[in-house]
Amino acid sequence: MDTKILEDIGLSNAEIKVYFTLLELGTTTAGPILEKSGLQNSVVHMTLNKLIERGFVTFVKEGKRNHYQATNPKHIIDFINEKKERFETILPELLLKQKQAKVKPEIITFRGIKGIKELLLELLEAGGSEHHTFGSAKESLILGDTFWVNYHKKRALKGITAKLLFNESLKQWCDVNKYAKTEYKFTEKGFEPLTETIIRNDKIGIIIWTEKPMGILICNKAAAESYEKFFQLLWRNGIE
Repeated sequence: MDTKILEDIGLSNAEIKVYFTLLELGTTTAGPILEKSGLQNSVVHMTLNKLIERGFVTFVKEGKRNHYQATNPKHIIDFINEKKERFETILPELLLKQKQAKVKPEIITFRGIKGIKELLLELLEAGGSEHHTFGSAKESLILGDTFWVNYHKKRALKGITAKLLFNESLKQWCDVNKYAKTEYKFTEKGFEPLTETIIRNDKIGIIIWTEKPMGILICNKAAAESYEKFFQLLWRNGIE
């Protein structure tokens, strides 16, 4: 099982091990947790206390011994929602600080899958009424079907139309995963570049779909207008 999502919401490796161990053992004392998890005694007890504070573990004291039990995994959603609500209380202040910055970056770089997702979210909030893409190849599916479908669903809900000029290798995928408010065209078979370019309002996102993808976000109106003219030229020659 891929446990990375639990790391992403703030659980340590020890917390994940102990929580999973309790899910498998049911109600138990610390001894079996020590044996099954392979963690040191002090680490297990410290981790149990942290999980109790988070609401992921409960216990009942019987005599001198605590009997621990993992809470329902569905409660993790409550934990995530609580963190989201707490963050939303400070979000307006963070946005204000960003607007007050004296020097705004014109070029921002991103690395890895998480970085590319962040770049794409930046473009989603870039304003404008059109989303234009050219050059995306099959390597872009490294982000997963679910991410792309949800991404373009959010884009469509914002009332933003899309023109997507994809490499021919994505045609069959697009036949299955159709996005709302979208027109598709494709390049001819043959050369398959690893670079994808997205134009949104006054921003340009350039993604290089290598094994560890890299991205560049350019915030410049004149550059975006130039890329838009190039896109229109490519779009006219695309294959439907």
